Amino acid sequence: MIKDFYTNSVSFIKKYKLQPIVDVGIFAIIIVFFHFLWWGGLKAFLLNYMAFHQLEGFLAHQVFLPAAWIVENILQYPIKTVGNTLFFENNGYVEVVGSCSGLKQFYQWFVLILLFPGPWKKKLWYIPAGLLVIHLVNILRIVTLSVVTVHWPAQWDFIHLWVLRPFFYVVIFVMWMIWEEKFRLPALGRKG
Repeated sequence: MIKDFYTNSVSFIKKYKLQPIVDVGIFAIIIVFFHFLWWGGLKAFLLNYMAFHQLEGFLAHQVFLPAAWIVENILQYPIKTVGNTLFFENNGYVEVVGSCSGLKQFYQWFVLILLFPGPWKKKLWYIPAGLLVIHLVNILRIVTLSVVTVHWPAQWDFIHLWVLRPFFYVVIFVMWMIWEEKFRLPALGRKG
């Protein structure tokens, strides 16, 4: 009975060319499941280990350093820094804490590509490339929050929560689409 259901489902998906919708659904399930796993106990468990604190702090600092350099040297905003915090002349500040490190998005990206079908040789370089993109997006996020702090401080919460956090997932989705279209489907001999 289960075999018949599976066979009928696969036939239905192929007949109506629904594979892209199924793939997007699998993407969404993986991202959402591992998001809730992270906040539902995995991070709390990992916080019991000093190595996790050190990794989170290290990654946050690796976001802070280039963001602070861009804000000061390219945007030319006068800033003071203390620890991983940028202080601005209008008394606003942007603090890059552990949860700003991008570690959760690294974990989601790693698990997504690891679990999603595709050629393993390509996963070996595409996963690290995606981690680098996520890191660069995170630096851009901190720079953007700095601009918002200086020019539109009243909009900071909205931009932080409802624009820049979701933007991470737009970037992850686009990278996954590239994976699907350029690496996974051609390896299967299919076109998207």
